[in-house]
Amino acid sequence: MAASELYTKYARVWIPDSEEVWRSAELTKDYKQGDTVLHLQLEDGTDLEHKLDPKTKNLPHLRNPDILVGENDLTALSYLHEPAVLHNLKVRFIDSKLIYTYCGIVLVAINPYETLPIYGTDIINAYSGQNMGDMDPHIFAVAEEAYKQMARDERNQSIIVSGESGAGKTVSAKYAMRYFATVSGSASEANVEEKVLASNPIMEAIGNAKTTRNDNSSRFGKYIEIGFDKKYHIIGANMRTYLLEKSRVVFQADEERNYHVFYQLCASSHVPEFKALKLGSADVFHYTKQGRNPVIDGVDDAKEMSTTRNAFTLLGINESYQMGLFQVLAAILHLGNVDVKDRDADSSIIPPNNSHLMVFCELMGVAYQDMSHWLCHKKLKTAAETYIKPIPKLQAINARDALAKHIYAKLFNWIVDHVNKALHSTVKQHSFIGVLDIYGFETFEINSFEQFCINYANEKLQQQFNMHVFKLEQEEYMKEQIPWTLIDFYDNQPCINLIEAKMGVLDLLDEECKMPKGSDDSWAQKLYNTHLKTCSLFEKPRMSNKAFIIQHFADKVEYQCEGFLEKNKDTVNEEQIHVLKASKFDLLVELFRDEEKATSPTGVAPATGGRTRLSVKPDKGKPDKSSKEHKKTVGLQFRNSLQLLMETLNATTPHYVRCIKPNDYKYAFTFDPKRAVQQLRACGVLETIRISAAGFPSRWTYQEFFSRYRVLMKQKDVLPDKKMTCKNVLEKLVQDPDKYQFGKTKIFFRAGQVAYLEKLRADKLRAACIRIQKTIRCWLARKKYLRMKHAAITIQRYVRGYQARCLATFLRRTRAATIIQKYQRMYVARSSYRRKQAAALAMQCILRAFMARQLYRALLREHKAIIIQKMVRGWLARQWYKRSLAAVVYLQCCMRRMRAKRELKKLKIEARSVEHYKKLNIGMENKIMQLQRKIDDQNKDNRSLTERLSGLEVTHAAESERLRRELSRLRCAEEDAKNSNNRVITLQEELERLRAELQNTQKEKKAIEEWAQKYQDEMEQMISELKDQNNLLKNEKNDLNRLIQEQGQQWTEKMQRALKEETAQLETDLNEERSRYQNLLSEHLRLEEKYDDLKEEISLTVNVPKPGHRRTDSTHSSNESEYTYNSEFAESEEGSRGVEDVTKASLDMALFLKLQKRVTELEQEKQGLQNELDRREEQFQRARARDDEEHKKARSAELEYESLKRQELESENKKLKHNLNEMRQSLMSNAGAVSAAPGSPAYKVLLDQLNSSNEELEVRKEEVLILRSQLVSQKEAMQHKDEKETMTEPLHYVEDVQKLGDAKEISQAYMGLKDTNRLLESQLQAQRRSHESELEALRGELQSVKEENNRQQQLLAQNLQLPPEARIEASLQHEITRLTNENLDLMEQLEKQDKTVRKLKKQLKVFAKKINDLEGGQIENVSPGQMADEPIRPVSIPRREKDFQGMLEYKKEDELKLVKNLILELKPRGVAVNLIPGLPAYILFMCLRHADYINDDQKVRSLLTSTINSIKKILKKRGDDFETVSFWLANTCRFLHCLKQYSGDEQFMKYNSPKQNEHCLSNFDLAEYRQVLSDLAIQIYQQLIKCMENILQPMIVSGMLEHETIQGVSGVKPTGLRKRTSSIADEGTYTLDSIIRQLNSFHSIMCQHGTDPELIKQVVKQQFYIVGAVTLNNLLLRKDMCSWSKGMQIRYNVSQLEEWLRDKNLMVCGAKETLEPLIQAAQLLQVKKKTDEDAEAICSMCNALTTAQIVKVLNLYTPVNAFEERVSVTFIRTIQNRLRDRKESPQLLLDTKIIYPVTFPFNPSSLALETIQIPGSLNLAFLTRV
Repeated sequence: MAASELYTKYARVWIPDSEEVWRSAELTKDYKQGDTVLHLQLEDGTDLEHKLDPKTKNLPHLRNPDILVGENDLTALSYLHEPAVLHNLKVRFIDSKLIYTYCGIVLVAINPYETLPIYGTDIINAYSGQNMGDMDPHIFAVAEEAYKQMARDERNQSIIVSGESGAGKTVSAKYAMRYFATVSGSASEANVEEKVLASNPIMEAIGNAKTTRNDNSSRFGKYIEIGFDKKYHIIGANMRTYLLEKSRVVFQADEERNYHVFYQLCASSHVPEFKALKLGSADVFHYTKQGRNPVIDGVDDAKEMSTTRNAFTLLGINESYQMGLFQVLAAILHLGNVDVKDRDADSSIIPPNNSHLMVFCELMGVAYQDMSHWLCHKKLKTAAETYIKPIPKLQAINARDALAKHIYAKLFNWIVDHVNKALHSTVKQHSFIGVLDIYGFETFEINSFEQFCINYANEKLQQQFNMHVFKLEQEEYMKEQIPWTLIDFYDNQPCINLIEAKMGVLDLLDEECKMPKGSDDSWAQKLYNTHLKTCSLFEKPRMSNKAFIIQHFADKVEYQCEGFLEKNKDTVNEEQIHVLKASKFDLLVELFRDEEKATSPTGVAPATGGRTRLSVKPDKGKPDKSSKEHKKTVGLQFRNSLQLLMETLNATTPHYVRCIKPNDYKYAFTFDPKRAVQQLRACGVLETIRISAAGFPSRWTYQEFFSRYRVLMKQKDVLPDKKMTCKNVLEKLVQDPDKYQFGKTKIFFRAGQVAYLEKLRADKLRAACIRIQKTIRCWLARKKYLRMKHAAITIQRYVRGYQARCLATFLRRTRAATIIQKYQRMYVARSSYRRKQAAALAMQCILRAFMARQLYRALLREHKAIIIQKMVRGWLARQWYKRSLAAVVYLQCCMRRMRAKRELKKLKIEARSVEHYKKLNIGMENKIMQLQRKIDDQNKDNRSLTERLSGLEVTHAAESERLRRELSRLRCAEEDAKNSNNRVITLQEELERLRAELQNTQKEKKAIEEWAQKYQDEMEQMISELKDQNNLLKNEKNDLNRLIQEQGQQWTEKMQRALKEETAQLETDLNEERSRYQNLLSEHLRLEEKYDDLKEEISLTVNVPKPGHRRTDSTHSSNESEYTYNSEFAESEEGSRGVEDVTKASLDMALFLKLQKRVTELEQEKQGLQNELDRREEQFQRARARDDEEHKKARSAELEYESLKRQELESENKKLKHNLNEMRQSLMSNAGAVSAAPGSPAYKVLLDQLNSSNEELEVRKEEVLILRSQLVSQKEAMQHKDEKETMTEPLHYVEDVQKLGDAKEISQAYMGLKDTNRLLESQLQAQRRSHESELEALRGELQSVKEENNRQQQLLAQNLQLPPEARIEASLQHEITRLTNENLDLMEQLEKQDKTVRKLKKQLKVFAKKINDLEGGQIENVSPGQMADEPIRPVSIPRREKDFQGMLEYKKEDELKLVKNLILELKPRGVAVNLIPGLPAYILFMCLRHADYINDDQKVRSLLTSTINSIKKILKKRGDDFETVSFWLANTCRFLHCLKQYSGDEQFMKYNSPKQNEHCLSNFDLAEYRQVLSDLAIQIYQQLIKCMENILQPMIVSGMLEHETIQGVSGVKPTGLRKRTSSIADEGTYTLDSIIRQLNSFHSIMCQHGTDPELIKQVVKQQFYIVGAVTLNNLLLRKDMCSWSKGMQIRYNVSQLEEWLRDKNLMVCGAKETLEPLIQAAQLLQVKKKTDEDAEAICSMCNALTTAQIVKVLNLYTPVNAFEERVSVTFIRTIQNRLRDRKESPQLLLDTKIIYPVTFPFNPSSLALETIQIPGSLNLAFLTRV
């Protein structure tokens, strides 16, 4: 298309800028062909005229549409050029805080200089198994792609990480290795993945240092090969290193540091084991203080040293070797402090007794004299003789530094060797993934030999990268079968030839090193003479003769020749090496052991297994090289090692990670465009863009193109064939056919074509929008006019009405004023009259009142005198009456006391003769009991009378007190009367005086009345004021009351909320505890399965078949099946001893031996606990013996009772035996079995005798009990007769005794009461002793609980100090130990219960023996032939059919057949369709009932153990089948419910029918087995959830996010090389209907299997949580899914899921709440996101999302159309500030592995067991109904 079509007004372009590299501008005038100037306007509003180059006439780069800005893949941009790439990276990095971006096959990683929460295990799980284009760019996506291609293509992979120092190469490589370690796991017991990760802190300590650009810069390159086996588990690793920067050991620039390990040693110098190293602060040593900044902010070197040592230990380097390493490192530091002084101009000397040299020699184990001598001398060899020559000070210092570098290089290589040995595996490696962490292109002000080698390596890597990119482009075009031409790309082979070819830079350098008098200057002249005129890439600086310039692919670099030869030779004094070899320090000797066999003067030995570092491994065919081989230069070694690296990379599939350093100041999220462009050019990203732009960078599938540009098509253009439709439309839209190509599945566009199509699409949509706006605005204007017209009419109507109302109001007011005047005049006249009338009446009233009061006072005095006389006379009469009454009562009391004493004396005499009456009245026991009851009744009456008497006494006392108070009052009144008489006389005199004063008073009255009137007015005014104040106070009071009520209500609500929160917290804690328990169960199951797998592997290896599951001794505890792991392991342990020698070479038994050791430890702990238990039991037995002796007397009556009972039962037993013998004789006399049939005479006789025997037995039992009570009462009465003192009975007993006439009855009642008291006292003492024993036991338990709590706290404190991995392992070991201890306790309790049960069974068998003998006699009469032909006796047939008990009988040998047919070989589908739900569970329980009925504990235990183990076996075999797992979950729960329902516990029996209660278990308590089955059900539930998750997982993302449920809402955006999964439904793509169909399938299967409704609700809740969590996690990791239209799709999909819940009546199961985070995320995509009000609404709405999730969604929000707007950075910061106070987890993703704790509510069955029929299809004919 013509430029005039694109460079129109308002088009945006990029223009160069010196500060920002590129600036954006907008055209203000259309461009026409031939114009030399573009009229532009910058973003700040400045107008600019941009002149075009008159030669090239190149127009500036066009900007991409806004909807393409921020794309995940740079190749998705329509315009591919440098400013577009730079702007896209900047927008993603600054605005969206996204550090990863794809550029074709390259992952660009920008260092954020900030820790980001995007590398957790949840992120790893989210990327695991995903396609690379389906998720947002991430280092984990590259690692997953490499891992997937390795497994799919069976080809080795490489991840090449490059970049400048400080760009984040090491961190990226570290995260890639962490991903492999997490995803693949380890195939052995050694946890290789942990060792691989543990090598990082070691290599960082010895190979990383602080530079001006990076605090943790890698000063060497490394290539780590991570090995995998055939199952793609990590089995080992191997590391190669390249070009260690040895010069840093002896020199550091300002603000830089030496290697970290030196500072870690100095920071740990206070550690006791480091005292011998004689270290101090880093400022003391010359090698660590040159940078003048030995501290890194935020880094604790002492803590890092601890991490390094732990890593050494994990990799198998023991403590002695570690101390040897630290000893060598400390010696290097002391060597740097050796002071060399001048002796003269040509020689130097070290002062004697130099402390640092002495420490060096002591640590290295060498002689002080030798080392001090050779540090200042060197040996010269000639053909004839050898000279020792002193050297000057400068050379001596250089020799010292060279020795330090040489020792460190040796130490570095030794550590790398041992790390490789630790990571080496004996298992054959199937494939590997290599991670190359190598330095990027470097250019400094002064560039030397190190920068030359680094840039040479980058030239080689860039060439390999270019070839790989070109190859991929070519393969893509060929696959799509489109014509293409060769793409011209930059080939850096000439630059590589300049460096490594014959007569190249390295070749000339090596040649100059061989010259005796070679120098840097002569080498530089050779370079000038050879390449200056022949190679265009080689230049000479104008102002220097000691430097040269090479044009690299990234930039021109000027190298200084000084030091090239010395660094290439890397010489060291051989005599110093000989001194070190003679050391007594074993590690030092080991470092220099192969010095003669080394391939480099630096002593870098070849790696184990073909590893190469600075040198190449020598040829195996020629191990003995000449001395020339010994003199290989560093450049030659590096070239050879680089060649081997390139061969390795070319043999693998490479994956590229380019790390970018955003700024040089380490500021977080700060982007410097200049520095970024330099690195983009240097790392090849722009070259990738250029290659892509030269071809067809934009690629669309036909379906995506049709969906995106459907708006540009007319209805007639749409054909059934979408491919033909796209072709026809493109031919009309784009005239130039060279701008696009049609492939098999995609359309390929040239650069800029997609932008042109987007422009056409935007224009079309804009025109449609204008038309819609025009219509809507017309409609709005007309609506506005109609509203205004209606408003005007309404206003007129209201105004006219108002005027009429005003006139009427005026007329009414005139009439009202006239009436008011009339009434006002009348009121004034009437008021005057009333005032005069009131004054006259007031005067009359006062006068009449005064006269009436005088008369009243005279009458009152007369009346009071009469009353006083009356009261005094009455009081005197009452006093005489009371004295007489008291005398009479006293006489009566004396008489009654005398008679009572006489009666008491008689009773005492009679009491002494009770024994006589007792002998005379034998057999009076029954009468005593009757009298006792009579006495009790009389006692009750007596108590009631006593209570009444007490009430009367209280009443009498109250009346007496009242009379006394009245008497005192009358006496006071008499005194007052006397005083009143005297006062009367005085008052009369006073009256005369007052009359005289009255006249004076009347005179003053008028003045007082006037004052009173005035005062009254004032008071009325004051009262009104007080009333007003009172009203105000009342209002304030009401306000305060209302405020108090509101506060009270608020406090009440607050307390209720706190209570609810506390309740919710308790529920959460309960769920967490339940979840932890269930997680332990799942971990136990996983370990058990792992153990079974290992045992199977061992059995297969040694060819020893082990059919079935071995049974353990049946005498073990009832929870044996839960702990079969230990028993099975003990069995395999015995077999392993005999096989170990045979399989030692081929089988790694490390894990087996480790587990064996663990089991041995557990057995020892078990034995110790058993000994402790025995000791406690002995103590308990001794204590119980003492208690028995103390209470022996109290139990004597019970012992006698037992003796009598035993004798009685023995006599009864003899009698029954005698009767039984008689019956047998009678039966034997009649031959044949028919005589014993029901209805025969012998049968009737037998029944009659049996019934009579039972009745007689009951009678004898009652008699024995009565006899026992009499004997006990008599014995205790005799014992306590003399000890008891005679007690005086209360008065009510005396009164009761008086009513008895018979003396014998009185004495017997009295003795009976005493006996009863003694019995009650003995029982009280027994209860008190029992209470004390229980209290003591509870105290002991409390003490043990306290000890256990303290121990748990100590363990918790220890665990918190451990790293996370060790903490988890420690917690698991502790939990295993705790469960083992609980198991032992439960076993002990069970054994005690078994003993008790066996004892009771023996007693029951005494009574049942006659029945067993009878049955035995009947069986003897049946012939063997009859038993074979008729296994069911005909006698029992009618009875069994009539009274079926719901039990199934089977033989012991049929147990395996039962388990096989009912569990192992049962097809769930047939059972679910044809039979009743839970039938296997019912059958198993009916078999269990029969075993309980016959009291066979072995059979019960065996059946339950076999059932549990068989269920585990079938689930292990078919655990991935949802139908099977669901079937056995339902049956296990039903079996558990049956055990509860028929256990006999009241809490379960209340749900049963009477018939079901008859079927309860009678002999065994299976509560422990219920717990075992509950644990098994939990394991099955978790397996069901995992199975369900595996089925749902592939559907969720496609169905919930990618599929367009509402067609046409979501717009497809252009994508890059990393193609995402299409959002258009293709064949085989999952949709929302697929998810709903799968949910229906799950629900119907569980319903068919009879799963409990509550359990179904829990499963559905877990299903919806998985759907919501996976969907939300993918939404948070996919930028293309965060749009307004996608939010609508998600909300619609969620509504469909809610509709499904309503259809299934599952809305209350909590499933909807699990979708709340997803719903809020969808709402967040759709709400307005501009103002502060919007921010407030978002914060209140998104309460189920964390702050990190909200910010992530806002950052990822991407407009699909040009009409949408992005979220501003300011708005996102506003959201962050508002949510700052939230207390929540910083985790970004939801944990999809969470399984809610499951509960199994009791669900009784109404099905009667006796009605269950066994179908023949189950092949259970051997079961017999009982």
